[in-house]
Amino acid sequence: MAYWLMKSEPDVFSFDDLVAKNKRGEVEQWHGVRNYTARNNMVAMQLGDLAFFYHSNIGKEIVGIMKVVALAHPDTTAEPNENGKIIWQCVDVEAVRPLPKPVTLATVKATPELAELELVKYSRLSVSKVSPAEWDLICKMGGL
Repeated sequence: MAYWLMKSEPDVFSFDDLVAKNKRGEVEQWHGVRNYTARNNMVAMQLGDLAFFYHSNIGKEIVGIMKVVALAHPDTTAEPNENGKIIWQCVDVEAVRPLPKPVTLATVKATPELAELELVKYSRLSVSKVSPAEWDLICKMGGL
């Protein structure tokens, strides 16, 4: 199993929105990503991989955990390129659980063990890798 961190602006789509969607029996297509590295990270995801849900811009905190429930597929919000091919991919996710205590970006940056976390090193990347040690530490910081 691999671990990830995926960002969303909470005023556009929040963790609570994901939970509500799942309660209606729906999953979320993690669409709209237009960065090659982030897309490639989604292509690398496997069923059952876990990801932190990070509220970007407003809040700047890790607020929940979600699970990959569908492998990478064409993003339905993407336009075809000049060859008629959709190059942007996405995965489908569902909520697993909220963190009892959100972990803020300031807390992450103040934690030496998280200095190599891609959220810190590549702050503009919307879908990033998380190592097992980083995952465990953030879960502990979040009250799990």
